[in-house]
Amino acid sequence: MNDIPEKQIRAVHDAQTIRVYQAYSHAIADTALAEGRFVSPPFKMDRMTWIKPSFLWMMYRAGWGFKDAGQSRILAIDITREGFAWALEHSCPSHPDPSMSKEEWAWVKAASPVRIQWDPERDLHLQPLAHRSIQIGVHGDAVRRYVDDWIVRITDVTGLAKTIVSHVENGELAKAEELLPEERPYDAGSAMGTVSQVTTRT
Repeated sequence: MNDIPEKQIRAVHDAQTIRVYQAYSHAIADTALAEGRFVSPPFKMDRMTWIKPSFLWMMYRAGWGFKDAGQSRILAIDITREGFAWALEHSCPSHPDPSMSKEEWAWVKAASPVRIQWDPERDLHLQPLAHRSIQIGVHGDAVRRYVDDWIVRITDVTGLAKTIVSHVENGELAKAEELLPEERPYDAGSAMGTVSQVTTRT
């Protein structure tokens, strides 16, 4: 793993789509699965929502679905590559560059409906690794595009998460590894040069 770049988008993807993950309550998950899209209510269109291509980072964030009731259902959302590219192209860091004034940062945020941050990737024990995983926060117009235009399919992977963590807890790491989604490097094209400069968090 030492040859993995510090910042690299890795995901399940094909020629048309890229997969991201989110964790929600039963109410939001059940409605989304029934409709093939997020529905308001119970989904809140006026809030920023974070999408994550890394399965294990999602497991870290949601505690394998056991963290709290609001994150008990793990959803895999396949979105269009075009939508993903739009998100990267219209993004800004989740935190300002130290050289920015308050006014400059306010202007950047107002002009960018997407936030980007890089957080340490996680292993099967949810411990941090040296390389990082991208998180993408969408709000405003980006949320509408995500919900109405980008989503191709939504799959409930809560059972998969519970099976994997059961193997981990039993010390069956090889079995757990075999079940992990195959996340390959994703070529984000020219947008990658921009998002790779985003301020990182530890």
